[in-house]
Amino acid sequence: MAVPKRRWSKARSRRSRSNWKVKSPGLVECPQCHELRMSHRVCKNCGYYDGREIIEQDV
Repeated sequence: MAVPKRRWSKARSRRSRSNWKVKSPGLVECPQCHELRMSHRVCKNCGYYDGREIIEQDV
């Protein structure tokens, strides 16, 4: 049966496990209403994307 030649250091173990952490979504400011929204998505507040109104908002 295969056995590792050397023990992994604590730093190496923790570095390999660090990729499993949940990352926060990339938020950007909407150019229309200046609220935070997810990148490459329609703004939920004003309904604009790429300078065009995609979703009509009731006032």
